[in-house]
Amino acid sequence: IVTKAFRDMGFSTLEAIIIVFVSFLLGAGIIDEYVGISFSNVHLFTYHDYWMVGINIGGAVIPLLLSCYLFVKNKLNLGVVLVGIGIVSIISFLVTYPDPEKGIVSMFPFWLLPVIIASLVSVFLYWKEKRKAAPVAYIVGTLGVLIGADCFHLMGLLEHEIQNPRNAIIGGANVFDMVFITGLLAVFLDGILIFQQRRKKE
Repeated sequence: IVTKAFRDMGFSTLEAIIIVFVSFLLGAGIIDEYVGISFSNVHLFTYHDYWMVGINIGGAVIPLLLSCYLFVKNKLNLGVVLVGIGIVSIISFLVTYPDPEKGIVSMFPFWLLPVIIASLVSVFLYWKEKRKAAPVAYIVGTLGVLIGADCFHLMGLLEHEIQNPRNAIIGGANVFDMVFITGLLAVFLDGILIFQQRRKKE
C-alpha cells in the first residue's frame, strides 16, 4: 500500500522505502538513544510549566515537507488545495478529541473518514487532471489532519490539568500517526477510484 501510494505520487519504490525508513528512524527516537540528542521531536514551547509542546519529525515534519514538495512539483492551484484542506480539517476535527493520557485520538472506524473524504475531494477537484489527484489527496489528507486534529484540538489538550510534566507532540505516533497514515491511504484509495473509473470507460 505504501509503495503504491508513493508511486502514484510520482516517487519510485526505492524512494518510497527511503522516505518511510527515514521517517521511522527519525520519528521513533532510535537515533536519539545513541547520540543523546533528540532528533525525533522538535520542542516548540512550554505551556503552564507542565505541557512540553513539540512536533515529531517522522509523523509531522516530513509529511509537511512532502506536501510542500508535491504542491510545487505538480504546480497545483492554491485555492483548490486550500478548499480540500479546509474540508478535511473540519472532518478531522469532528472525529478526534483530546485525551490527556494519549494525546489527540480518534476511534475506529471514525479515523477512516478523513481518508475517504481526502480521496473523494481530490478526485472531484481534479477530475479532468487525474494525474494530479494523488498528490492532492496526500496534501489535503496530511495537512487536513494536521490542522483539524492536532492544531485545532491542541489548546483543548493543554487545558487539562496534569500532575507531572508531559509531552504534547504533534504527529507523535511517528509513521503510525493519523497525519502520516491518512495521506498515504487517501492516495491508495484515489488509485482504486481512478482505476475503477478507467475500467468503466473501457
